[in-house]
Amino acid sequence: VGDFVFIDPKLQFTEKGFIKSRYLDDKASVAVLLEAISALKSVPLEKTLHFFISNYEEVGHGAKAALPEHLTEFIAVDMGAPGNNQNSSEYKVNICAKDSSGPYDYELRRTMERICRENQIPYATDIYPFYGSDASAALGSGYDIRAGLIGPGVFASHGYERTHMESLKATYDLIIELAKR
Repeated sequence: VGDFVFIDPKLQFTEKGFIKSRYLDDKASVAVLLEAISALKSVPLEKTLHFFISNYEEVGHGAKAALPEHLTEFIAVDMGAPGNNQNSSEYKVNICAKDSSGPYDYELRRTMERICRENQIPYATDIYPFYGSDASAALGSGYDIRAGLIGPGVFASHGYERTHMESLKATYDLIIELAKR
């Protein structure tokens, strides 16, 4: 009890652009963030960006502490959950309007949607009534910030999961455009 158990993730890349694996939920988002960090190193930015990768997002307290002072905006990069009665997609960046903790910042969401339209980034806006993120954890701990949530579509979360390269690229593209605004 309490030990870590690691299982072969059975990673597979398909000819049609799908990535299948266990544990894609956070790994896909971290991969996108690391690629964005690498690209943004050579881009002159007008504001300070911080990238926060938590080991505790899945248990609900990842961003409840240790965020930088003077933070005004926090955009969590997690996963969109395509499925029955959902608007999310495995081929787009998914923008969360509301999760189990309540709505995210309306103006920030509309800004992200506008950036996607202006830059031809495929996106879907959705709600996740049984889902939480580091952004909702930060808000719940009292941070006075504008919060948002985006991510690639990951089908079959917390099982043998699947996403598509187009969704990873759309998420990456939105992160890059957000950083440059």
